[in-house]
Parts: sequence; C-alpha cells; structure tokens
Amino acid sequence: MPPTITAFESSPDRGRGQARDMRVRWALEEVGQPYDVRLVSFKEMKQPAHLVLHPFGQIPTFEDGDLALFESGAIVLHLAERHAGLLPLEANARGRAIAWMFAALNTLEPPIVELGMAMLFERDKSWYEARLPMLQDRVRTRLGELSARLGDADWLDGAFSAGDLMMVTVLRRLNTSGLLDEYPDIAAYVARGEARPAFRRAFEAQLAVFTAASRS
Repeated sequence: MPPTITAFESSPDRGRGQARDMRVRWALEEVGQPYDVRLVSFKEMKQPAHLVLHPFGQIPTFEDGDLALFESGAIVLHLAERHAGLLPLEANARGRAIAWMFAALNTLEPPIVELGMAMLFERDKSWYEARLPMLQDRVRTRLGELSARLGDADWLDGAFSAGDLMMVTVLRRLNTSGLLDEYPDIAAYVARGEARPAFRRAFEAQLAVFTAASRS
C-alpha cells in the first residue's frame, strides 16, 4: 500500500501551492514514490481521529504502515533518508543538506510567516503601516544573507537536495510580497525549483483539489 498524506479539503491559499502538504507532495514526486491523499476539513482537523496523527490539528500528516508522522520537515527528512534523490551519499554533504533544511524552517520561515500573517490579517489595524517596514526589513536581512551564500550557484550546496526543496517552498511564500524582486539571484533560484518536473506534478495535484472544491 502506498503511504497516505493529509491535505486541506479546500485550499486556503486558493491554489497557490503554499499549504505545507506541497512540500511532502514534492518530495514524494522527486523520489518517485506513489502516494494517496486524504482530504480533511478544518473541522475534521480538530477531531480526535486527526489529533491522534497531528497533536496540533494541522496538515500534513504521513502514514506508512504502522508509522505516522507529522510536521512537513520531519516527513521530508524521513522520505529523503529512505529514498535516493534528496540527500547526497557523501556524509559531510548529507549533513550540510540537512542543515539547510533546518535553516529553511528555523531561520527563514519564521520572519517570512510573520510578515505574511501581518499582510493578511493586520491591514486594518492602526499599527500596520508602522510595523510593516520592520517586518519587511527582518526578511530582507535573511534574504541578503542567503543571497551572499548562494552567489551564482544553481543550488545551495552542489546538487539539488532536500535542503533546496524546503528552502524553495519557504521562499515561495514571498511571491506576492515583492521582496523577491529585490534579490534576482534568489528569485531565479526559486524559479529553478518551480521548474523541476516533480514540483510541477506536485503543484498540479494540489491545484486540482482547489479547482474541484471551487466547482462544488
């Protein structure tokens, strides 16, 4: 039986591919692993059956036989360690790829998510205009550091890895912010990730869920 992941029954980002099941879908596509998807509603995510899989009532989850995992980073790392294609064979390069996975989630994603949440939910607040430049500058600091490290390389550390997969999915959250336009090398890096056939397959699969929900 193929593994099963969970995803939103109705995409909150209107099919832009930002929900975190996208990371798991992309990883599964990269390693050529077939998978099933169980769609869950926001209500179902808070019910006991789902909370057994994800104690915080979110998606994605991953079930494979008697193994159940939550957190997109943990799931992608699990897949990368068990299938060829997402982690280098050489031990030091493998360690660096894993470090980039953690950097994407722990260093880049928090200020990016904070900026995105403000832009979505705080526009009507009295403090929004004063707070926005501060949030943007926090993201710019990280983008500048990433740009300095990336240079003119295609990927973060040699060949494409799970580190790049996680980093690209995190950076895509800035697609509507305009900040990526200030860093052409990073914008090109994200575009290279989005051009990978495995990404396109994962994106189309996730988009199909939104398309079907919008027709019902």
